[in-house]
Amino acid sequence: MTATTEIDVLVVGHMTADLVPDGKMLGGTVAYAAPTYAAFGHRVGVLTSAAYDESLLSHLLPFGKVVSLPASSSLTYENVYSDRGRQQFVRSTACDIGFGDVPNAWVNAPYVHLGPLAAELDPLEMARNFPNATVMLTLQGLMRQWGADGLVRFRPWFDAEALRLIDIVVYSQEDVQQYPQLTEKMRDASEHLIVTNGRNGGTYYNSGQAIRYASSDVIPLDLTGAGDVFAASLLGVLPFVDNNLRKAVGIAGRLAAYSVTRSGVDSAPTSDEIAREVKRFQGDEL
Repeated sequence: MTATTEIDVLVVGHMTADLVPDGKMLGGTVAYAAPTYAAFGHRVGVLTSAAYDESLLSHLLPFGKVVSLPASSSLTYENVYSDRGRQQFVRSTACDIGFGDVPNAWVNAPYVHLGPLAAELDPLEMARNFPNATVMLTLQGLMRQWGADGLVRFRPWFDAEALRLIDIVVYSQEDVQQYPQLTEKMRDASEHLIVTNGRNGGTYYNSGQAIRYASSDVIPLDLTGAGDVFAASLLGVLPFVDNNLRKAVGIAGRLAAYSVTRSGVDSAPTSDEIAREVKRFQGDEL
């Protein structure tokens, strides 16, 4: 008997309550990935953790099923700007998330997106328990640490065993600017590694071989979430291109460019944009 699941894509990671001048706004990988997957027509499941009375969770409900582990607070970030540039602070955190928290009806999801924001999950544990899924890790949230002052600092992350089990790893060049040597280690350990570079496109490393991909020339309105839209578009489009990663990377680069012309959950691609780019890449163009 074939195992069934009520979702196509499982997204795991903290939502964030980002402090802004007029209050709080929803953020985090799940906030941008869920509407992107929904735009592709996927049935989406979001596993997150937030304050038990977190009102921002309601913004995710139109895009799929949401399970939130109740916590005393939500993961809360604040950006502070000064002559030294931007500094990011963690003001509060939510609960860690483990495989045991995944609803039974979701454990056979064919696509799994691990999107940690504050090292709240163990990629090795998760990858071990989804042996039949295509598992993607967006790495940025594993490369953060902070002390009592809450100031976010860079920490390198590398786990060869986890990388062997994870199918796709995505991060931005900006994420590793303090440790650029990490990419050399990652590309040797990861079968499919994508390092994004904003409007310059990025590089897809297929078993270590570098393949450049382009973005599109657009006038940006809001860059927030573009990397998450890229990653979700990459995983979300795979069923439409016969799981061809090279085509998926090209499509995701263009959809991420569209996303910066909008803001918030509206930055997710539209069905028309998806159809146009899938058609464009039906050949061998990259």
